[in-house]
Amino acid sequence: MPQTARKREHLDRTVREKPEYREILSLFQGLFAYIDGREGETGISFSLPDRFEAERIEGGLPLLAPESLSIDRERAASFLDGIVGVMRGVNRDPLGGEELDRIGQALKENSLDLAPLLSACLQRERKCVEEASAAISVRPPLLTFILEVSLKTALSVAAESVDPKAVEGWKEGYCPVCGSRAGMDELAGEEGKRLLSCSACSFRWAFPRLKCPFCGNQDPESLSYFVAGDEPVRVGVCRKCTRYIKTRDSRKGNGDVPLEAEDLSTLHLDLLAGKEGFEKGR
Repeated sequence: MPQTARKREHLDRTVREKPEYREILSLFQGLFAYIDGREGETGISFSLPDRFEAERIEGGLPLLAPESLSIDRERAASFLDGIVGVMRGVNRDPLGGEELDRIGQALKENSLDLAPLLSACLQRERKCVEEASAAISVRPPLLTFILEVSLKTALSVAAESVDPKAVEGWKEGYCPVCGSRAGMDELAGEEGKRLLSCSACSFRWAFPRLKCPFCGNQDPESLSYFVAGDEPVRVGVCRKCTRYIKTRDSRKGNGDVPLEAEDLSTLHLDLLAGKEGFEKGR
């Protein structure tokens, strides 16, 4: 079963088993339903380097550089307009509805310059998106979210073509493919090998069990975790940088669930971590 279909399946099951998640997850259920089968229709593509891969990896540089990004403006606008349509369907905020209408209109009128906007999102640069948001009177986080849904879909397609052997030896806490932070990690296999999972492209790479992926802290006295019930997901915390990351021990179950969906279905753990004074790693 393709990744997006498995995300939909897991969120649907979560809502059936935990009705309190229905309102929170309805947006993502709608988005995954829209994306499922359209992963190759974003109008966004990346050209992976066919030379100097080893040099980039050894130098701590991710494989995808900003110049590897290509945009088919018409197809990208059509895909983004579909995302806006999904959000309109679940929106209950009149102000948010007006903003979505303005974004949809800007896409139709070709008044959003998508190439620099998507490149800015890839490089986590805010100024370009803030200026575009101001020009059409919408909140920057809303426009950023819509652009990132499309960008992440395209990045996931690109990451699927990367041979994990090409990034063996990568020692960083950020993604060797696109450079984004780790969104979750997993203890996989009988030996519980630790794999970080990218928050943007979902690529997974090996990382030391006893090391914070955000600040590099390896002091066992300041690294710990807490659990809630008998779930396979726990929260790993670093008391040096006060960041946390959720970890799924797949030896306890859910090994076939994409970690992006697992992350969404365990938001109660994020609330608990926040109450303890920890911030999600970024």
